[in-house]
Amino acid sequence: MSSDQGRALWHGRFEGGPAAELMAFTESLSFDKRLWPDDIAGSVAHVHGLAHVGILTEIERDSVLAALDRVAREMGDGSFQFLAGDEDIHTAVERRVTELAGPAGAKLHTGRSRNDQSATDVRLWMKRELLTVAARIVDLQAVLFQRAIDAGSVYLPGYTHLQRAQPVLLAHHLLAHGWALARDVDRLLDALERIDVSPLGAGALAGSSLPLDPDYTARRLGFAGRFENSLDAVGSRDHVAEALFALTLVGINLSRVGEEFVLWTSEEFGFATLDDGYATGSSMLPQKKNPDIAELARGKAGRLIGDLTGFLATMKGLPLAYNRDYQEDKEPLFDAVDQISRALGAISGMIATATWAPERMQAAADSETGSATDLAEWLVQRGIPFRDAHAVVGALVRRHLAGEASLRDLVAADPALGADAA
Repeated sequence: MSSDQGRALWHGRFEGGPAAELMAFTESLSFDKRLWPDDIAGSVAHVHGLAHVGILTEIERDSVLAALDRVAREMGDGSFQFLAGDEDIHTAVERRVTELAGPAGAKLHTGRSRNDQSATDVRLWMKRELLTVAARIVDLQAVLFQRAIDAGSVYLPGYTHLQRAQPVLLAHHLLAHGWALARDVDRLLDALERIDVSPLGAGALAGSSLPLDPDYTARRLGFAGRFENSLDAVGSRDHVAEALFALTLVGINLSRVGEEFVLWTSEEFGFATLDDGYATGSSMLPQKKNPDIAELARGKAGRLIGDLTGFLATMKGLPLAYNRDYQEDKEPLFDAVDQISRALGAISGMIATATWAPERMQAAADSETGSATDLAEWLVQRGIPFRDAHAVVGALVRRHLAGEASLRDLVAADPALGADAA
């Protein structure tokens, strides 16, 4: 929009105004207004860039910068008045700057398109928010590490196919999740290397005939560098897809943690009890203590997969350069960051305050069949080929499970094994 509230930024090409249905369908302010700090930061850098190459005078520069500072304060304290004609955060900021700075404010968009402006905003937002997510993952790792230290020598069954396999230390189990989360951090930081590129100066698709200096604005914004190809700068969203993929994997890893806590806190397992502050009850069943955080961690993973899949489907087959379809990059990205951030905080608290049941864990791990692999490997150490040892022990386990005798007694009675093995 221009400073005239009823006119679109692009009104000059059209005789009539946009239909209400068009404005309602195409608006993005409802979700992209969270980009206001980044939009203002990008505009501040752009204003300095325009003055740097002589397009704005010092007086004009200072007037527009003062207006942008005023807009930032209004956004921050909630006094900014959005108008019905504000299509998006970019339009709203420019309208208000023009109201405050007059003719100088009308020069704010010189040499810039909403294509490179929006791409810059999103990259700035991603740089900040993905680092915040990575820090929250590290916080969860710290919780797992501390719980592992506190667990000491407590052990429980390790599972394959959700059947008891071999005893493992509780600490070992918890740290397995910590290592998965470490890779999540690595992926986010790796994605940031490709996000850390400024698109500002690429214009709508082919730059500008004005003597802009994209390197200058990239440095002012703290980017590692600027774009190499203007079409690619405004016409690609693979960095968003990469971030969504990394966030989805975080969600999947948290889902696995959640599933285990659903199992462990059930009466059937009884390995852990949730703190009252991290569980809910039932509106009908007074005995219930439900692991809602753990269950929602599973459910949110499906939502994140949907965010990623929907985004990839939207981006598929789009020609260079910008298409309005790109408006659909923000909601799945924002949603993924929001959901992961909340999940990390909730799961960290859930794990930090959970109470273990060592006796129940260790009793489950002490079943006779849990030592079957150790017995087979003991035979290997006595020169028996592993496949033969596997068959011998498997037959003994079958007889034990059929109720013939305890595994220990069967081993002791077997002439090929003897009392040493028992």
